[in-house]
Amino acid sequence: MQTIIEQCIAFVKLTLNRAESGHDWWHVYRVWQNSIVINKEEKEDSEIVEVAALLHDIADAKFHNGDETLGSKISYDFLIGTKMHSSKIDEVVKIVDNISFRGGFAKNIYQSMALNIVRDADKLDAIGAIGIARTFSYGGYKNRVMFDPKISPTEYKTASEYRKNENPTINHFYEKLLKLKDSMATETGKQLAKQRHQFMLSYLEQFFNEWPEAVPNHFNFDIYQ
Repeated sequence: MQTIIEQCIAFVKLTLNRAESGHDWWHVYRVWQNSIVINKEEKEDSEIVEVAALLHDIADAKFHNGDETLGSKISYDFLIGTKMHSSKIDEVVKIVDNISFRGGFAKNIYQSMALNIVRDADKLDAIGAIGIARTFSYGGYKNRVMFDPKISPTEYKTASEYRKNENPTINHFYEKLLKLKDSMATETGKQLAKQRHQFMLSYLEQFFNEWPEAVPNHFNFDIYQ
């Protein structure tokens, strides 16, 4: 008999077989492993944390016409066919439904430490060297300009505006990635985020040093030190 974790792994690998490389099985795998590391300190129910981490991106809204509920629906339909207890299924589904960044406009109606663990694990994969690689991978997938000094970073007013933006890839650092370190909810997440955050600052410094023209002040990142 397969364990629930093994069933989840097989299901996710099959479902995300053709996913964009920044949101594929390997992204899920890294988030899963991050969640295990964080949970060693938080000591929440490991089955809930690991299953939620494995299913957290099963149907990312940006690849499904903005549907924010599809992931939780797919997760529920899958888990109801396993031997996972119904109360744990309910919590996993709530985590999947509430984990998305959504431009920083998530309603945060549901709160739990398990959600904090998986969310921090997901944020960690969005920053540092891998976060940079994922950002440019997605920018290429969307055929976005890498950098345009004339287009300044945007402060979005709604989640919808954030979802629809087509800004250059470098702008995404200012619009999301550089904000993630200070949004970590767990102590382990905060500690792990520091080095990855500094790496992004070093990367941006090198990027702008190599840019052949003076870079406008609105790309100054001193406030994120």
